[in-house]
Amino acid sequence: MEDKNEEREELALEPDYDAIQEQRSDELMELLDRHEAKALRERLEEMNEFDVAEFLTEIDDARMPLVFRLLSKETAAEVFANFEAPEQEKIINAITDSELAGIVDELYVDDAVDMMEELPANVVKRVMRAATPETRNLINQYLQYPEDSAGSIMTSEFIDLKKYMSVKEAFARIRRIGEDKETIYICFVTSATRKLEGIVTVKDLLLADYDTEISEIMDTNVIFASTTEDQESVSEKFSDYDLMVMPVVDKEMRLVGIVTVDDVIDVMEQETTEDIEKMAGMLPSDTPYSRTSVTDIWKNRIPWLLFLMLSATFTSMILTNFESMLAVVPALVAFIPMLMGTGGNSGAQSSTAVIRSLSLGDIEPRDALKVMWKEWRVALLCGATLSLVNFGKMLLVDGLLLHNDGVTVLVAATVSLSILFIVMFAKVVGSLLPILAEKLGVDPAVMANPLISTVTDAVSLLIYIYIAKLILHI
Repeated sequence: MEDKNEEREELALEPDYDAIQEQRSDELMELLDRHEAKALRERLEEMNEFDVAEFLTEIDDARMPLVFRLLSKETAAEVFANFEAPEQEKIINAITDSELAGIVDELYVDDAVDMMEELPANVVKRVMRAATPETRNLINQYLQYPEDSAGSIMTSEFIDLKKYMSVKEAFARIRRIGEDKETIYICFVTSATRKLEGIVTVKDLLLADYDTEISEIMDTNVIFASTTEDQESVSEKFSDYDLMVMPVVDKEMRLVGIVTVDDVIDVMEQETTEDIEKMAGMLPSDTPYSRTSVTDIWKNRIPWLLFLMLSATFTSMILTNFESMLAVVPALVAFIPMLMGTGGNSGAQSSTAVIRSLSLGDIEPRDALKVMWKEWRVALLCGATLSLVNFGKMLLVDGLLLHNDGVTVLVAATVSLSILFIVMFAKVVGSLLPILAEKLGVDPAVMANPLISTVTDAVSLLIYIYIAKLILHI
């Protein structure tokens, strides 16, 4: 008993990061309320830039720009990069052109480009006017790359070395120019014409003698991306090769920028969100849910809802054509929702698994037959299990307990056999449609739950009716 009490006390003494953050936020708010600007600035300068941004978004709009102005130029730029677009717009509208120019010049190029893509046109014009000609030209250059390409998310702040340099000379260059670079842990070796020749890490430099040439320790087997390569492909390379940074080259293999892991995490989040929205039958949106208006949500959802509603006409037509036949055995009608739901759920399971495997590169369109064979065997096992359970349930629960006279052995056999064939059809189709979409160059996520359910609903009903005709002779 004593051991358990000691264990609880130890757990109670363990630090809780969220509690520490909340306590610090309360302390900062007290300093703000007491107008202790100097103390508040000192505390904010000690904090992580993300935490500072989070604190500023919690205070009211009137005081947020005032607190932001307390920050040093370097910290202000880093905090600004962590803001969402609405907060960035508030800050821009509250500061002078000279203050804005200082922030833009301190931002990494990829962060500045992201900001330009999110802000309203009138705010973008003001930002571009405030930026230096060099920064303005660089931003315009990046904005010309295709949307969602490696070029659109890269940054030009990297360390470049020459292979004839010594380790000592490399360290001298890193110290001289490294302060303004996004990363110094991986350096890129380029030729006189800026062609990428290799990479070298700071670890390699630290472990080598000062007189060693870069050519002796650099790695020439470089994983790189082209400027027009899709950002999703770039994120897959990061995952496959466990990268922290990737060089981006143009058509002549000249190094023009780098993509860092923090940008790739944003890409993964964006791509995953798009897939989830498509799989749920919605048009993808770049705006977070909390900032999306009711009208925009309506626009994103109504096209798929209209399509799915109208496509259900096929199911209605099937029911209408066989209405007289179903009237002969009314008990059959009660099980239609269960059969259609089972078919939709079975197809959704397969399509979700295949879509995820395609996105991870686990399977390719050429694996279609292999996937179909696997899903057919899974469907056979799932369908047989569901059929047997349903057969027993109909006879015991519907027939004996609920005294439903319409549920006979033949009716139970009809429904149960229909489940077997419906599950087999749904799982095979649910696995093949995403692969077909990938082959045609369409996002496989489009072939997800809503569309699969629509197809399986109609076919499930046909399977059910024809099995009923075969067994019940109606």
